Amino acid sequence: MAHSDIISSFYAMTKILRIGLLLFPRCMPAGLFAFSDLLNAANRQAGRTLFETRFVALQTGLIECAQGVSLHVSETLEHAELDAILVPGFWAESASQVDAMIDESGALISALARRANTLMLWSYCSGVSLLAASGGLNEQSATVTWWLAETMSRRFKKVKWQTEQNCIVNERTATASGVNGHQPIAQALVERYVSTDALHHLIKLMVLPRPVQTHGIFQAMSMIEQPSVLLRKLHGLVEQLPAQEITVQRLAERLGMAQRTLARQVMGQTGVSIATYARRIKLNQASERLILTSSSVSAICAELGFSSDSNMRRMFKELTTLTPLEYRQRFGRL
Repeated sequence: MAHSDIISSFYAMTKILRIGLLLFPRCMPAGLFAFSDLLNAANRQAGRTLFETRFVALQTGLIECAQGVSLHVSETLEHAELDAILVPGFWAESASQVDAMIDESGALISALARRANTLMLWSYCSGVSLLAASGGLNEQSATVTWWLAETMSRRFKKVKWQTEQNCIVNERTATASGVNGHQPIAQALVERYVSTDALHHLIKLMVLPRPVQTHGIFQAMSMIEQPSVLLRKLHGLVEQLPAQEITVQRLAERLGMAQRTLARQVMGQTGVSIATYARRIKLNQASERLILTSSSVSAICAELGFSSDSNMRRMFKELTTLTPLEYRQRFGRL
């Protein structure tokens, strides 16, 4: 995926990204719910609202979706104040059924076309065909579910189809194949507007199964599992800073608190000093990379900003009683 202008910390994002989840007859809304859940989880990690999602449609009222599901919509695509729109897939079993859906959806496609210049446009599965029909993907790289590739390439020649990829994210458009295509689009947003580490946490907790085993000291150490807004903000800040640059003074300054107040609150909520808590966060990052990647210990140390390999190895063994290599051998998934 091509990510542009990635913002590495949630502190950098000040404007709420307002996303319309488009409903229309025979659409499959399950992916919209899952997409919204992932972004709500990202909001929780950040300790404030970064993403706002709401349902929109061509007209207000009850929308008859696929599989007999009906959902009520109170905002129209035409008038909702949005920054982006996500177009889901719809129920279809052949290219001819997709063609028929496009032909039946003239009013919806026209509404999308009218907003194409003011919104970021995202879609997945068969819904990509509606976005292509609106002209919103013209001159853009895009992908679509494999069995629609030939039809889409023939019908929408202004789109730069790259169907060998399952997700393509541009500055203003995003497309993905398959009924679960909402997932890589949501992940790209979390990485762009929150942080790479926040994305790793969401993948581990909500997308992929947790490792079969992990060291007890690192249990409940992910950002999303922290019980207060302060700890989640502190957790995110520590993850972003190089290990050797983390001091109580710097953490307090970035959080806008007095050092003594921060130290007292962290001790009260965790039972350990702020230095110990921060060290566990950085070593937990190292443990995840040891479990989930094949990166060398030296590369992990450099990536996380430890002052030296030997320093990181010493702290890791003091905390876990295992060297990094022993830890990888016991808990690694690769």
